[in-house]
Amino acid sequence: MAGPLTSMKILDFSTLLPGPYATMLLADMGAEVLRVEAPDRVDLTRVMPPHDAGVSTAHGFLNRGKQSLALNLKKEGSKEKILELIKDYDIVIEQFRPGVMDRLGIGYETLKSINPKLIYCAITGYGQTGPYKDRAGHDINYLAIAGVSSHCGRTESGPPPMGIQIADVAGGSHHAVMGILAAVIHRQQTGEGQFVDISMTDAAFALNGMAGAACLAGGQEQKPETSLLNGGSFYDYYQTQDNRWLSAGSLEPQFSARLCDILELADMKSLVLSQKPEHQKAFKAALSEKIQQKTLEQWQAIFADTDACVEPVLTISEAAEHPQLKARDMVIGVDRGDGTLQRQIGFPIKFEKTPAATTLIGQPMGGK
Repeated sequence: MAGPLTSMKILDFSTLLPGPYATMLLADMGAEVLRVEAPDRVDLTRVMPPHDAGVSTAHGFLNRGKQSLALNLKKEGSKEKILELIKDYDIVIEQFRPGVMDRLGIGYETLKSINPKLIYCAITGYGQTGPYKDRAGHDINYLAIAGVSSHCGRTESGPPPMGIQIADVAGGSHHAVMGILAAVIHRQQTGEGQFVDISMTDAAFALNGMAGAACLAGGQEQKPETSLLNGGSFYDYYQTQDNRWLSAGSLEPQFSARLCDILELADMKSLVLSQKPEHQKAFKAALSEKIQQKTLEQWQAIFADTDACVEPVLTISEAAEHPQLKARDMVIGVDRGDGTLQRQIGFPIKFEKTPAATTLIGQPMGGK
């Protein structure tokens, strides 16, 4: 059964993480994706360790289900090749700084003149306008400028280096997919293509969500460990006897009551629901002391059949073996190209009629 996007044909000029992750999602949903890669300037994800059977695991994952075209865009004849392809491919994703594609002779206006229905998505750190539009940056910089880092982490240690690339993926990749699909609907209704401008900093700023609302409309500047969800309450992580961690998110009264009963802290139930910092601090101290008395495995057994919003902090390997993720097919086997399978993270959206699928891990440059 074909995926929901089988009619889409995408030319992908992106590298590293944001663009490739976006086009991986689109490819998983059935879109035909052709990566245009410079043979003399290899994408770092093709070579970064670790490797599986000689292939970077990052490349194998991010570029699964895609075809590859080796093409130096600065060489004679390359522009003409793209201008010919754009007659058949009606979506472009690129990740260059503003103006680069124009200088190569394959910018939006040029491509649109050949294919008026073209949807052209540009993912950049700061967008196509503004004083920072030509400035270099990475995920950590976008999170910093967007205010996200300022209210994450601990008061004493400062902003944490994130284990995942929030601005790149939640900001760049996911917003690019949303923008492209919204533009596709507009095209279906009007016959018009359009330019989709994705700024990872804009998107990261939007992810401030409730914290942003509290600051902008409520006048409350956000700082680490001062609000309900960032360590200012008992909603937090607690170290176990064996130096593992347990998450406690028992915010609602019925869940916090169960938490208190299980930990024999029934006399502190009133403190759990209090908004006074001193009450939360006292309950957190008691909770921390209790959690340190048992191992993670022991706590897992205690909370296994209880709805208290308490869960273990698992490693990725442990998460891959969790019965919930296994039941949802979140670890799949993808063909390496020789009939053997590489374990990869599966597609997170479950379609009733048009399930997502992937065929091959990321292929060699120029591979089909």
